Amino acid sequence: MRNVHLIAYDIADPKRLRRVHKTMKGHGTPLQYSVFRCELSPIELHQLKEILWPILNFSEDRIMLVDLGPTGGRGDNCIVFWGEPHTKPKPHTATII
Repeated sequence: MRNVHLIAYDIADPKRLRRVHKTMKGHGTPLQYSVFRCELSPIELHQLKEILWPILNFSEDRIMLVDLGPTGGRGDNCIVFWGEPHTKPKPHTATII
């Protein structure tokens, strides 16, 4: 099962910042410049950590991960914007097979 994660980061070095941003664009939707909404399974979250951790300098950089719950639940409804968002989250529909 996938959960909605809000991931925000503060990266001190411009080169690492570009690498983290490029990686995050492949895993979620940018809500602001350093804030992403990602729908990830536990395995995908672990894989994202394995990609990001070698890039980061933990004495200078910070990443915050917030688990907002299952997709289709609270995680889809609890992000509220004041002002125009950088990009709007795409509406999601469930397909039952």
